[in-house]
Amino acid sequence: MTTPTVGRLAIVLHTHMPWVLGYGTWPVGEEWLRQAWAHAYLPMFALLRERAERGLTDQLTLGVTPVLAAQWDDRTSVHEQARWIADWHTRASGKALEASRTADKSAARDAQRNYQLAITAAHELDEHWSAGGSAALRPLVDSGVIELLGGPLTHAFTPHLSDPLIDLSLQAGLADTTARVGHRPTGMWAPECAYRPGLEQFYARHGVSHFMVDGPTLQRAGAPLHQAHRIGDTDVVAFGRDLELTYRVWSPDSGYPGDPWYLDFHSFDHAWGMRSYRVTDKQSDAKDPYEPHATAASIDRDVDDFISAARTIMLNSPTPDPVIVAAYDTELFGHWWHEGPAFLARLLDKVPEAGIQLTTLSRERSRAADSPPIELPSGSWGSGKNFGVWEEGEAGELHMRGRTIQNAVCDYLASHHRSHRTGRDHFGDALATETFLALASDWAFMITKDSAADYARNRANGHFQRVAELLHSAGHEPGQSQIPTRDTRLPFLDSRTWHPESHGIGVP
Repeated sequence: MTTPTVGRLAIVLHTHMPWVLGYGTWPVGEEWLRQAWAHAYLPMFALLRERAERGLTDQLTLGVTPVLAAQWDDRTSVHEQARWIADWHTRASGKALEASRTADKSAARDAQRNYQLAITAAHELDEHWSAGGSAALRPLVDSGVIELLGGPLTHAFTPHLSDPLIDLSLQAGLADTTARVGHRPTGMWAPECAYRPGLEQFYARHGVSHFMVDGPTLQRAGAPLHQAHRIGDTDVVAFGRDLELTYRVWSPDSGYPGDPWYLDFHSFDHAWGMRSYRVTDKQSDAKDPYEPHATAASIDRDVDDFISAARTIMLNSPTPDPVIVAAYDTELFGHWWHEGPAFLARLLDKVPEAGIQLTTLSRERSRAADSPPIELPSGSWGSGKNFGVWEEGEAGELHMRGRTIQNAVCDYLASHHRSHRTGRDHFGDALATETFLALASDWAFMITKDSAADYARNRANGHFQRVAELLHSAGHEPGQSQIPTRDTRLPFLDSRTWHPESHGIGVP
């Protein structure tokens, strides 16, 4: 007997890492990328590829930021990832040897688990990622198993950008994704789900037809949460993230990853560099050894709870034929929450049985065609659902430095943008690259949340200093490149596409 359809579910994953190559390794820096690559990106892509091979389509919506894609495709980075996985394999072998000497059965089981995980990761990387992440991503997009979202180049907090830099960031970001994957995204993940009135005009100008905001931003406009909405006088459509369903996974207090049987992200076997303990008791530092075979019941229970909650929301929604958007960072699945990929695979299989249709944002945007437009207020998914995370305290000081740098960079580009019509302006490209890396929203977020705050301060300060050095050298020798080689970190950022004529250069 077929269960009647009660609504649609759009799972949206945001895949992002700020630029870390060449900026530290352990405990912060490249180690973040290595762990997320091994524990989240590899298993998630394998999960999606398996579903594509079954002929399944429209399973979820996946955003990949250009700054992360560039690190996936960097040949040295791919080789370093292979070396990191080989080291993981070696550590697991060493732990197994030690466990055999001490007759520690628990340690032996954990060593064997990590050994097998490392073997699987090495095979996945070699088989599907050896030519870079874009080579792994493109078949998923081609098959239709996912909708790919694009976005600005380096995850800058877009409401804080000057108009010309918004244009340059969007143009470069979408060009980057198109070149790497062979598809130009029509939807985008707005960094931090941040919005200010008027951004839809920029999105429309760059061919972006839909984007996401956080649920409270939509609700403050008095708009129903479980449907798409046209924004302002454009055809650009906004979707709102449903917090009630999303937080069942993501809540730090009551989310599924806190189950006692799941692998504890925060407890570390420092002797061997592995996570080897289960959550046990969130209120205690005493942890029991992880037992992977004992997690199956918890995964099934959490999948059933998620589906039950989704059905309840849909049945009680005032919107006919509602669509729920549940959005997460991709890194949650596998890296922060080890069992996340298994949960997601089980969820995707069971959702249709419950009368819930899986969908993507691009499939849903057409439903807003005949609806009246709305005016959105400013908002983000940060604490307070406003801009406070990026404007208050020390983050506010970064914001003010960013305004000063933006105006100086725009002044430079305005005076030089006609000088390189026949070839790339390598100096301007380097200046713009350094500027966008300095303006990444990650630094203020990390400082406000006191998460590797010193690293974030050093990164922001370093990029701001480099921008100042470049501007200083430009003032002394106009038109002469002061960089030894072309900056290839973000190769599809072309500063010649910057156009000041149609927009002011003030920073909000």
